[in-house]
Amino acid sequence: MLAELSIQFTKPQVWLGLALTALAAYAIYRFGRTLIRALEPHVPTSLRPVLRVAWGLGVAVGWLAVATFVAYLPSVPVLFELGREITSGFRHTAGQLLVVLALALIAWNLIGALTGRIVPDEEFNRRTVRVQTLKGVVESTLRVVVVVIGLIAALQALGVNATSLLAGVSVLGLAVGFGAQSLIKDVFNGFFILLEDQYGVGDVITVNTGLITGTVERLNLRVTALRALDGTVHIVPNGQIQTVSVSSKDWSRVVATVDVTYNANIDDALRVLEAVSTELYESEEWKGFFLEAPEVQGVTQLAPDGVTLRALFKVQPKSQYAIGREFNRRIKIAMDEAGIEIPFPQRSLNFGGAPIEIKLTREDLRGDTRAGQDRTHAPVKPAETRDPEDNELQ
Repeated sequence: MLAELSIQFTKPQVWLGLALTALAAYAIYRFGRTLIRALEPHVPTSLRPVLRVAWGLGVAVGWLAVATFVAYLPSVPVLFELGREITSGFRHTAGQLLVVLALALIAWNLIGALTGRIVPDEEFNRRTVRVQTLKGVVESTLRVVVVVIGLIAALQALGVNATSLLAGVSVLGLAVGFGAQSLIKDVFNGFFILLEDQYGVGDVITVNTGLITGTVERLNLRVTALRALDGTVHIVPNGQIQTVSVSSKDWSRVVATVDVTYNANIDDALRVLEAVSTELYESEEWKGFFLEAPEVQGVTQLAPDGVTLRALFKVQPKSQYAIGREFNRRIKIAMDEAGIEIPFPQRSLNFGGAPIEIKLTREDLRGDTRAGQDRTHAPVKPAETRDPEDNELQ
């Protein structure tokens, strides 16, 4: 027996046969384990370990018998004859179909395991966006390929001519294509969205300059799924996307505005705005989000109720919301400390010849508990979730 074994192991075809049979045996084992897991809720608890062990031993003995036959070791009569019977059985339709299903199951699980090991960085950047997007697209595409190949192999195992079937499917696909132009358009648009990195999973976008705004939660060749601020998911076919406004690509900007009354000293207000902007920029907690020093633009509007001052902050993508909230907190405290009033509504009503002036006033802040606020340390860190757009569809 050892002499026969040493002679057979010198043949490459024997090693190839053993490798292929081992792969088929593993596929059948995994397929059986999946069926056992599905049946376990209907089986007594005491019998579950018995089923698992029996199935594992059965597959191991079966592969050993087939390996004995593949290596052609007739000196082991029991295993050799069993291997001959098993090999003969798998050459028939049922055996081929079982192997096809088992291999398809392994490929399906393998795709999920491999894509699951691709973990994007926690930091939001273009590489993370592309990894998250391509991960989903590649996984779905490969699984479609596995299903198609498995279906063709299964039909061929059942005796259906795959060549004629594919020719018929091609003609049918051509006929359906004329009636499914919108689907083809969706796929082409999705392909170019991915190719050009127009946006990806995690980006905040507005579609068609309209009312639909949200975070891209899922993107494939056919549709884009947007998660709105209230949790609503909007499914948009890629073919219907004409223009996209991306709020989180490469860098973002905070438009920091504050209104003061016409009675305020504008120069003092500008100095406070510059001081708060510089303070936020130099803060240990926030300076990592800034890409450039703040730009104080000055007086940008003379509105009916007050004067608008504005500064611009160039920051990391998707950090503009939290920085904007922190700026609002600090500028409010700073204006209170400087005695500069943020405007409130003022209207004049004319009754007859003499005007009657009506003002909405507030109490003097001197002695107020707000005078002791610490603007450099927020009691609650601002959330990083985005702000809703004007007239956003919820």
